[in-house]
Amino acid sequence: MVYLLYAAQSQLTHFSLPHSQFLLDLANIAVASALLTFSFAAIALFLFRRRARELMLLYFALSCFLYAARMLANCSLVHPLFHQPDTFWVYVNWFITCTILVPFTLFFHQVVGENLKKYVRWMVYAQSVFAILGIVGAAFGKHQSLLGFANNFVVLATTVTGTLLFLAGSRGSASRANREVRVFVGGFLVWGLFVVHANFLGLKILHGRNVEFVGFFVFVCCLAYISLNRIFANEQRLLAINKELEIARNIQASILPRNVPTFAGLEIAARYAPMSAVAGDFYDFLPVDEKHLGILVADVTGHGVPAALIAAMLKVAFAGQIAHTHDPARVLTSLNQALCGKFEEHFVTAAYLFVDLQKGILRYAAAGHPPLLLASKETGSVVELQENGLMLGLFPEAAYSFVELPIASGTRSLLYTDGLIESSNAQREEFGKSRCKQFLQDHAHLPAAGFADRLLDSIATFSGHTSGRTQEDDITILVLDFQ
Repeated sequence: MVYLLYAAQSQLTHFSLPHSQFLLDLANIAVASALLTFSFAAIALFLFRRRARELMLLYFALSCFLYAARMLANCSLVHPLFHQPDTFWVYVNWFITCTILVPFTLFFHQVVGENLKKYVRWMVYAQSVFAILGIVGAAFGKHQSLLGFANNFVVLATTVTGTLLFLAGSRGSASRANREVRVFVGGFLVWGLFVVHANFLGLKILHGRNVEFVGFFVFVCCLAYISLNRIFANEQRLLAINKELEIARNIQASILPRNVPTFAGLEIAARYAPMSAVAGDFYDFLPVDEKHLGILVADVTGHGVPAALIAAMLKVAFAGQIAHTHDPARVLTSLNQALCGKFEEHFVTAAYLFVDLQKGILRYAAAGHPPLLLASKETGSVVELQENGLMLGLFPEAAYSFVELPIASGTRSLLYTDGLIESSNAQREEFGKSRCKQFLQDHAHLPAAGFADRLLDSIATFSGHTSGRTQEDDITILVLDFQ
């Protein structure tokens, strides 16, 4: 743009241009330079805001770019720099004239309330149809005066319609959206007055010089205010959301056990890998004494804050089951009754395991949860233990039962959520229970903690999490080694 200003000044020695017209052309070039700067800045801001991109920045940039291009195309000082015939500049001007209203109206669409968006969309459709007809008509040699009259009509109709929508949208509370609409329409009306003046000049109703760019510059300043105000408001909202998520993450971390309980003859390892800051997986322990322990693993449907809140409810409900930890069926029944009626779109799958080291037995019950896996170091076999009832939180009258089995020394028990076996790779192939069983057989020599870490690493490698692929679900693993 500095080059354009310098080149335009050098053209003064080659053209017999009136001094007033020369100054007007210089003003046009200066305003066009500012508009192009606004356009490039808006595009850069849009590209750098990866997490919360605003479409209005693109529409703002396109509007500024088109208008600046038209200003330069109409500037007599610029024409000699590109060595194009006069007809070229006429067609450039007409192409931009036909299309320039569309990005403006799309910007307006981002500002107005939901109740007015459909009317603005119809404006965009009408302007798009006119743009296509106008460009095609010019290509086929339709008379310029007729096309110009049609354009004047579209511009005036857009101004009137935008004003009416502004009046309709301004009713009610003075919200931020209404303030943005008022700023937009206020700037548009200022520009509209200059546009009307320019159209009257074109129709020979008035005489003088076209200074429409002054009104447009005012309008652009209004658009810039709206864009920056929207971006600032979004940044504030994102900061507030991130702060709330951090609080939720800390709360959720506080409801998970800080340490696993220690028992003679039992080694426990727990691993928790959420897919996001807050998750729906949950596990907890209810130690009765040094020989008896209740263990719960649960998975709330969905992710994020709602699932985490339900997990917190489950924590409170489970803490009240200390009196009948020995009865898995009763534990799940009580949890189901505590959760039913509290939410509509979520449910909970859960598995409860009662460990009796004194008698050497396990009692197991589940509610729509993946089966417990038991691996024997002595025989190398892996078996599934499945005693499922209905999911928690949906059916108040759901009944549950448990299975009891003796536990031998050297047995490894694996409790987990479905994020373990449903982890998939780039080919959409799941890790699955068969791979999990094979992993149990192949790594029986590892201690519980080492086994849990190696299993998580294997899942991450299989699913591509180590190479940047996003984790698709929460993963919780509880490993129990009976010695």
